[in-house]
Amino acid sequence: MHQLETEFSRNERPRVTVAAIVERDARFLVVEERADNGELVINQPAGHVEAGENVIEAAIRETFEETAWHFRPEALVGIYLWRRAAGDASFLRIGIVGSVDGHDPDSPLDEGIVSSLWLTREELSSEKMRLRSPLVMKCIDDYLAGERYPLSVLKSLLS
Repeated sequence: MHQLETEFSRNERPRVTVAAIVERDARFLVVEERADNGELVINQPAGHVEAGENVIEAAIRETFEETAWHFRPEALVGIYLWRRAAGDASFLRIGIVGSVDGHDPDSPLDEGIVSSLWLTREELSSEKMRLRSPLVMKCIDDYLAGERYPLSVLKSLLS
């Protein structure tokens, strides 16, 4: 049995997601969004990889759809496996650092997104109870620790 099959049941495969880590002037681009339970939470621009797209394309698309900023991926920060709670959904998050430019403030944001914000690490830490998951701070802390890998390690064999 493969390691993932021992950790997760066959019916509970991790959902593949991407997250954009963007820092400008010691502030990070984040979104305020409504969680499934209606709670207002803070997250990086993030979402699921759609059929037919690679992870870099997904990060560019998700960042624009959630913030109206054009994202330019630069490096992989990390790949994270996280489960909300025993028996609940699990996620494989691919954290990609990059920069943004070309903001389109009139572009509609994804459903559930209330706003995009630029917050310092300290501001995010003080909102710890509102973070969508521990992955938000883990991605930022790994980025601040200098974790960087070339985007070329992200292979896609899509036809």
